[in-house]
Amino acid sequence: MSWKNFFAGVTVGFAAAYVVKTLLNKQMISSEKALSLAKTAFQQYAPISGSWIQTKPEPYKKNNIVYTVYKGGVCRGDEQHEFLIDAYTGTIIETRPI
Repeated sequence: MSWKNFFAGVTVGFAAAYVVKTLLNKQMISSEKALSLAKTAFQQYAPISGSWIQTKPEPYKKNNIVYTVYKGGVCRGDEQHEFLIDAYTGTIIETRPI
């Protein structure tokens, strides 16, 4: 085996590993994880008495950017808030009172 073939094989191996890692990082978080992240964010301001989230993500367009989001909500006393959370990063995109 020549050094040329060895280095070509190593290069192809690293490239394949990089592509696989990039594809795996693009996986959506679960709806349960998204709800947990949202509840943690909302609990910083007041206790939560209830919460819900849709298990099927859907597209949402804001500022000409299309996101894949989970819709959910939390209850705090007599207040209710709906939120949209990015299905890939777990970032809360928008909240509004109901």
